[in-house]
Amino acid sequence: VVSSQSTGSSGINAEYGEEVGDGTTSVIILAGELLKVAEPFLVENMHPTVIIAAYRQALEDAVDMMRNDVAKSVDINNREEMIKIIKSSLGTKFMKGWNDLACGIALDAVKCVNIDDKGGYREIDIKRYAKVEKVPGGSIEMSEILDGVMFNKDVTHTGMKRRIENPRIVMLDCNLEYKKGESQTNMEFMQETDFRKILQLEENYIKEICDDIIALKPDLVLTEKGVSDLAQHFLLKAGISAIRRLRKSDMNRVARAVGGQIVHRPEELKESDVGTECGLFEIKKFGDEYFTFLTKCKNPKACTILLRGASKDVLMEVERNLQDAMNVARNVMLDPFLVPGGGAVEAALAHRLNEKSKAIQGVGQWPYRALAEALKIIPKTLMQNCGVNTIRTMTTLTAKHATSGSTWGVDGETGNIVDMEEFGVWDTL
Repeated sequence: VVSSQSTGSSGINAEYGEEVGDGTTSVIILAGELLKVAEPFLVENMHPTVIIAAYRQALEDAVDMMRNDVAKSVDINNREEMIKIIKSSLGTKFMKGWNDLACGIALDAVKCVNIDDKGGYREIDIKRYAKVEKVPGGSIEMSEILDGVMFNKDVTHTGMKRRIENPRIVMLDCNLEYKKGESQTNMEFMQETDFRKILQLEENYIKEICDDIIALKPDLVLTEKGVSDLAQHFLLKAGISAIRRLRKSDMNRVARAVGGQIVHRPEELKESDVGTECGLFEIKKFGDEYFTFLTKCKNPKACTILLRGASKDVLMEVERNLQDAMNVARNVMLDPFLVPGGGAVEAALAHRLNEKSKAIQGVGQWPYRALAEALKIIPKTLMQNCGVNTIRTMTTLTAKHATSGSTWGVDGETGNIVDMEEFGVWDTL
């Protein structure tokens, strides 16, 4: 990207996508319009700091107006109302045909990873704890949210169990194999028995590690590192299944779903570290790949969304739509207020800021008023996309906001002016 404006715009887009999740197109349109209305003031040699100060003041006033005058509160425990809100974000996207399925999955995923602190702090980390696993094949209707986690791994030995009910799970992030020298290691053997002694030492070390694990009587061992053939032998004899080389992120999700702790050294294992909240461990095969499922968890605080679809391209698009839906659900749960969609909130703010600009003294009132006019670009764009007469429709919308309340917006399909409260299109605050 060559120009500084374009660099700034792409930065805004990425930041907004990270923070809010949905509405990245709108923010680019609005940013471009704000730059456009600022240009005449720069031509007239108005100092940039004066323009920025007016923009900042308008921003603070707009946030206050939205929260106090335009927004309405929402009951986050009302499932029907929450699904209606999430549907607004999917109305123009690929998943529109599977609205109920996508909205249900998004809402359940966000509720699953939601952690309420007694001090009033709420954490909803969908990026780390709501993993989307894409498996080509099948139809989109086969997509589901699991009451647990899954990952693309198989047991290390073919003789190990692939299905266990109510498993006891031990999670490690250390090697179950003999430690190799960090740098070059030299050994001198004077006689034949010395080599056997070294091999015996290695075997004894691995047996000690395995004995520490077997003492807790687990059914499944997960580790982020390797498992040697000898360790597999000892674990198999004890009837324990083992899965190796899990990603750190997958292991953190498993720990949140099944309870227990990730342990760094086998000798430090204790009963409280064992995960006991998983109802079913199962390995399934999709195509040529094996997937491990840890489901029927009692109170999972992490989940996996299993997406099925005809091709990778379809799955990528479904995942993007689902991420938008989850972000909307998260935003509502963190701040349970809604504002009317369809350009209604922008038109309402434009009218209110215009009125307030009359009371501002000095040259700052002109950039302030220009920002109010710039907000109208969102309803104008909706009108242009519908092919209606923009000037006439915008005049009607402005008149409605001056006389009949702040919920009037644009129907994105017909371009008509409608009451968004009746139409049922809402945005998060």
